[in-house]
Amino acid sequence: MSTPILLAFSGGLDTTYCLVKLQAEGYTVHTATVDTGGFSPEELTEITEKSAQLGAASHTTLDGRQRLYDEMVCPLLLANYQKGGNYPACVGAERVTTAIMVAELAQEKNINTIVHGSTGAGNDQVRFDVALRALLPGVEIMTPIRDQQLSRADSTAYLRSQGVTVDDKTTDYSVNVGIVGTTIGGKETHDTQQNLPASAYPHVVPSDQATPTSFTLTLTRGLPTALNGQPSNGLQILQQLNVLGAAAGFGAGHHIGTTILGLKGRIGFEAPGMRLLNLAKRELEKITLTGAQQFWKATLGQKYGDMIHEGLYFDPLRRDLEAFLRSACTAVSGDITVDITHGNATVTSLSSPRSLLAAQGGMYGEGADAWSGADAAGFCRLYGYEGVLAYQVDQAQSNS
Repeated sequence: MSTPILLAFSGGLDTTYCLVKLQAEGYTVHTATVDTGGFSPEELTEITEKSAQLGAASHTTLDGRQRLYDEMVCPLLLANYQKGGNYPACVGAERVTTAIMVAELAQEKNINTIVHGSTGAGNDQVRFDVALRALLPGVEIMTPIRDQQLSRADSTAYLRSQGVTVDDKTTDYSVNVGIVGTTIGGKETHDTQQNLPASAYPHVVPSDQATPTSFTLTLTRGLPTALNGQPSNGLQILQQLNVLGAAAGFGAGHHIGTTILGLKGRIGFEAPGMRLLNLAKRELEKITLTGAQQFWKATLGQKYGDMIHEGLYFDPLRRDLEAFLRSACTAVSGDITVDITHGNATVTSLSSPRSLLAAQGGMYGEGADAWSGADAAGFCRLYGYEGVLAYQVDQAQSNS
């Protein structure tokens, strides 16, 4: 009897190679697709049919969208995380959710070997391996693409030799779509002197073809609860903002960073919803949080996001940081209006019952009700006094 294995199957080039190749080697392959927001119902049906046509013993579709939002997206929003200042780290959160749900399915099916289609150069292999080892001690992890050091052209050639049709575009570009965002890898991303063509971006329209728009977002304790006055589930709001932002030409870009393994990597991405939510929330924080809160939330939030991006979801520090972020965002509630014109998003108005600006009792640059001019003069006389003394001593020594 052949060994049963569970393959995390997207229906893409690499996982299709894994399915065909491992069956040829005598394994009984069960497939599982975790929907993190990147598939239409029709596409999920096509993946199920493809798995069956290629000979899989069974196929399971798992809906991971709400779980991804609750367990990954919400704390990332609380952290205002954008790697390199612009990339919301779409893939890391999705891959960890996928690995968790595949591991749970493997336990249900009593399968002890899990396969994923990651390469040996990228971040995904780390995210999958760490999650699977944490959840399934002793699990055997198989990675044909990594082990055989295959290029996309190699996988394509093998599949075609086996009579499997492969679209040329699939070979040119690797596209990962999800509710957090979309990433695009291809020949242009390997050369920093080239840009991806507009046709490589599946959703965000070019800014010169975009439709200007405006919306009002409501946040409660740092998370979205209404759009244009209509209360809604946060997941639904994120999905709506993805569509709205893409139509307005907002949310596409390139990201360059250092991979977990230490290589430099470059990708194209689309993340309209997450970038709009981060923009709106960051502005609301400016009127609802103290300066010290903003500093430490930004500092620890960056660490939190890096841990998710780098596959360290199971480290206890991640839970510690998440507790801080939830506490720090307690006061971040209010309404934010955002305008998008020519692909540029701008916050045009803010209101909050927790606004420190509204409560301060004075106008910056004009005066304050909470103290007198004499009080202010006394403060100015004392403020920085230690530094003034140090400077004067230093000058005296320099002149002696």
